[in-house]
Amino acid sequence: MMGNLTPTSCGESTRVAVGLALVLLVGITGISSPCRAQDADVDAGTFSRGRLLKRFDANDDGRLNAAETTALRRAFGGIDVPMLPRRPPDYTRVRRPPHVEASHLAATDNTPENNPLTNHGGTLGRVLFYDRQLSRNLATACASCHVQRAAFADPLRFSRGFGGKFTRRNSMSLANLRFTNLNGNRPGFFWDERAATLEAQVLMPIQDPIEMGMTLEDLLPRLRKLPYYPVLFKDAFGSSSITSQRIGRALAQFLRSMVSLDSRYDRAAARKDDDVVLTKLEQQGQTLFVEGVGGIAEFACAMCHVPPTFNMPRAQNIGLDLPSAKTTKNSKSTGNPRAVKTPDRGLGELGRPSNDPFTPSNDGKFKAPSLRNIALTAPYMHDGRFKTLEQVIGHYSGQVRPHPNLGLAFEDNSSEKGASGFRFTKTQQQALVAFLKTLTDTSFVTDARFSDPFVRSVR
Repeated sequence: MMGNLTPTSCGESTRVAVGLALVLLVGITGISSPCRAQDADVDAGTFSRGRLLKRFDANDDGRLNAAETTALRRAFGGIDVPMLPRRPPDYTRVRRPPHVEASHLAATDNTPENNPLTNHGGTLGRVLFYDRQLSRNLATACASCHVQRAAFADPLRFSRGFGGKFTRRNSMSLANLRFTNLNGNRPGFFWDERAATLEAQVLMPIQDPIEMGMTLEDLLPRLRKLPYYPVLFKDAFGSSSITSQRIGRALAQFLRSMVSLDSRYDRAAARKDDDVVLTKLEQQGQTLFVEGVGGIAEFACAMCHVPPTFNMPRAQNIGLDLPSAKTTKNSKSTGNPRAVKTPDRGLGELGRPSNDPFTPSNDGKFKAPSLRNIALTAPYMHDGRFKTLEQVIGHYSGQVRPHPNLGLAFEDNSSEKGASGFRFTKTQQQALVAFLKTLTDTSFVTDARFSDPFVRSVR
């Protein structure tokens, strides 16, 4: 299979010979433990696309077929390994459209001084994000629940963890997590804001008993044995030392690089192309979103979903459940993993004082992710209860349930029947859905910088 490779130097010839020997040894003995960095003669270019293709692309077609992929994986002890660009991609530059003020992004940027975004840090974070070695049984990665084609959300209502159990809440989209400090607030991460920083947030799913099931104490020695991590950590942080703090920082850097600001909405707002014009229905939806019902700003969607990133400054109660609502316990036959008797309290579970002086507590409050790419991130809400955007807008229009922690806009627009909302007309509902679909950023969901770098076995 590899006899057609032509080494260019004695060193390369030796590496090819070692690779062939490893392939033969693995095929005979079934060795499956990953080779260590020192065993594989690893350097900064070992896992570059050019180097790996040179070693394993026997037919020189610029890609690895099933047999070549098998040979590569066997050469490294049967594990998945990353195939990376020789030079790291640019993770630091924000592609800012003209209509977005640089000062606005700077004011909302939550990047800490001790963890600036770098290209090598983003590269390491990308590898960690897609690496199944971070889970207890080597079956689940961060990317298992945050899928690029779904704008890094999960198309499932609840995500399946490493052991087959389901998560309690819907997996959120990860776009624009860098720009969350809005209106003087520094909100936390997750639906309930339980993580104060992105560096803290990224380590929690790894240690969650349902999601990935690892402890950091068990994870560190595992990563140290993998051949590709020492050099990646050295490039990112100056030494090959692998610590939980560095894992958190690298993952946070990768997530902060996921900026989505290139949609039809942006191109129309920036007027970069005369052919890019929103339809009348989309423009009506934009006006309604930004200016509110009847031009009343307090009734505007933008009060809570702030353009241009469309992030939320804090968790809100939007009347999804009554305070004393009961949820029927689900059987296994329903396929619904939730089995709760009371509503999800969201931020209220953390025991913090109310984040709003006009509400008695935080019960039922949740902080949604950015609305960028929302047409791709169904199902919606913290429990994935709505399958379509039409259902979401229908809820806001007149299905908002009374609750002592309900947002002020809903209280001011309530009805005598108990349910409240913005009372959108049918056309207004259609307009809002049309506008939300203009926020889709196709370049974001196809950006190679955010894609899976691993060479996977062909099944």
